[in-house]
Amino acid sequence: MQIDRAGLAQFLRHRRQALQPEDVGLPRGQRRRTAGLRREEVAVLSHMSTDYYSRLEQERGPHPSEEMLASIAQGLHLSVEERDHLFRLAGQRPSEHGASGDHIGPGLLRIFDRLEDTPAEIVTELGETLRQTRLGIALTGDLTGFRGPARSIGYRWFTSPSMRELYAQEDHDHLSRLWVSSLREVATRRGQGSKAAAIAAELSETNEEFRALWDTHEVGLRPQEVKHFVHPEVGKLELRCQQLLDPQQSHALLVYTADPGTESHEKLALLSVIGTGRS
Repeated sequence: MQIDRAGLAQFLRHRRQALQPEDVGLPRGQRRRTAGLRREEVAVLSHMSTDYYSRLEQERGPHPSEEMLASIAQGLHLSVEERDHLFRLAGQRPSEHGASGDHIGPGLLRIFDRLEDTPAEIVTELGETLRQTRLGIALTGDLTGFRGPARSIGYRWFTSPSMRELYAQEDHDHLSRLWVSSLREVATRRGQGSKAAAIAAELSETNEEFRALWDTHEVGLRPQEVKHFVHPEVGKLELRCQQLLDPQQSHALLVYTADPGTESHEKLALLSVIGTGRS
């Protein structure tokens, strides 16, 4: 496919100018004259240099890769259809979306952008963390940098002992059953060629605990409303977890809160001061 530089530039400018800072979780400021977002703001949201993004709007620069286009689509809060259109304008085939895709819908992102003072994350149906708030990273560490099967929290639960240190010991048995039950449901729903089926096959071959639980064929388990985290600096926290689902993308926004007046509420406030020193 051939890049349409003029069409790409026009589309980017139009989408940038249609967004306001508050739409993407940015402060407006007092001296804003730009209609919509500034180029440098889109560049920050898209995790690229201002010069790179500016050249695309100026109908010049390199042929953007799929990774760059995906970052721009997320930074501009594009819908799935708009993201696919962006890919075609740039001469690329639209990347996978739907049940296995990483593109977060704009509605879910708009809510997420307003949760900066709350532990929250957006995850796929396989428990792959796509976004975390600042306080979410302070709570569990940055979970967005994993690659391959390790992106799934269920996979890490059975392959990385440090993963279990995030949760109270009394919850471990339930969580083991929960991850296996959830993976079986996803693998059945998505079929034998899916990522879920591949993860199940690998863990069945390499992990005795997983294999024993998988052989029970247990399904239908659901997360407990109260999660018991163990933080290395503030200790044990009891947090309620609310979920908001995006059925089109099979993504979930998870928001963690503490009951007012509890010790966990005080610890969460302390955690917001300590910051994001975990990784």
